[in-house]
Amino acid sequence: QVQLEESGGGLAQAGGSLRLSCAAPPNTFNAVGWFRRAPGKEREFVASLRWNGGGTFVADSLKGRFSISRDRATNTIYLQMNSLKSEDTAVYYCAAGRPILSTVRTERGYTTWGQGTQVTVSS
Repeated sequence: QVQLEESGGGLAQAGGSLRLSCAAPPNTFNAVGWFRRAPGKEREFVASLRWNGGGTFVADSLKGRFSISRDRATNTIYLQMNSLKSEDTAVYYCAAGRPILSTVRTERGYTTWGQGTQVTVSS
């Protein structure tokens, strides 16, 4: 069974940056996404990337600060997080699957999930 491995989480100061990585073999996936769960909140969509020119998607509230990219050579998906805020503190999950375009910003269609990596932003 394919497993996703996240890395790059940790402690950052407000205004700083972190880059999360997700090793995601292409297999039968056509997209990889990042989701997060903040303390006391439901898990929410952060960003996703679809293969083969399918586009990138970032939550509206995070546009301008977060971006997603892919290294084809290593099958690694990156989530670049800039200008971090305390409210970005959460467990960040990498997920892969075959979401259709209309559901790419939801958990629907993402069938494989990583264990999550903690991001803590101190103010």
